[in-house]
Amino acid sequence: MSNEPSALREYGRHVGLWIVAIALIFVAWKLLLVITGLPPYVIPTPSAAIDVILHNMTMMKQLTQQTLGETFYGYIVGAVLGVVLAVIMAQIPIVHRLLYPALITSQAVPIVAIAAPLVIIFGFGLTPKLIIVAWIVFFPVVVNVLDGLASVDQDQVNLARLLGGTRLRTFMIVRLPACIGPLFSGLKIGACYAVTGAVIGEWTASSHIGLGTYLLTANAQMNTAGVYGAMLLLTAIGIGSFILVVIVEHFATPWRTRMTAPSWFGGKVPSPHSPSTKV
Repeated sequence: MSNEPSALREYGRHVGLWIVAIALIFVAWKLLLVITGLPPYVIPTPSAAIDVILHNMTMMKQLTQQTLGETFYGYIVGAVLGVVLAVIMAQIPIVHRLLYPALITSQAVPIVAIAAPLVIIFGFGLTPKLIIVAWIVFFPVVVNVLDGLASVDQDQVNLARLLGGTRLRTFMIVRLPACIGPLFSGLKIGACYAVTGAVIGEWTASSHIGLGTYLLTANAQMNTAGVYGAMLLLTAIGIGSFILVVIVEHFATPWRTRMTAPSWFGGKVPSPHSPSTKV
């Protein structure tokens, strides 16, 4: 019997919880204004922040596209470099011992502090912003993939080698699948913080106006509603990035949510967790 209806109900429940959570944030925002009596130039109403977005839709769309592009490309660069370096470090112990302390040290440097040297080296433009975003995404991906590769059952590795598996084949069929879960954990963390790197990059190294530079301009002009409107859009980018990674994770790890393989895999093939496959 297919479990697709139950899966759809589960997705609907999660979407409903997201909607309720976002609604509660707006309710709490409104209640804060009612209870404290703060004037609009300190904290605007939710409707005022949304009105700024709606009444400047063309401009806000361009600003969002700019920041979204910086976030996306920097995220991809950081994620790919993180996975590649983690695999190299896991396969070559001397590289792990040499680089791991350097990685820890690099994260102790405030991200704002490296922005100025990047501008001096690369100038104003896209490159410094991509580096800043990649810098933020890179570390959680490396650490999580390393942990995933280190947690592989050594007996499984020994069995694969005993059955004639080469070092590369053993890595591909035993070690690599074991780090998929930790990999997506790192990717989800990076998705939440990538937009922060894009904003910092725009504040320090931007030659094009994005949501980050708009936020600074609105703040200097005491346009509080504009500040909060930009914050809403930046938050939407962060949430959307996280949800996108979760969706990719769902399709990349179908065995977590279903007892049979998906139809595109070639039919109803029992998964390893199916009762019919247990000895």
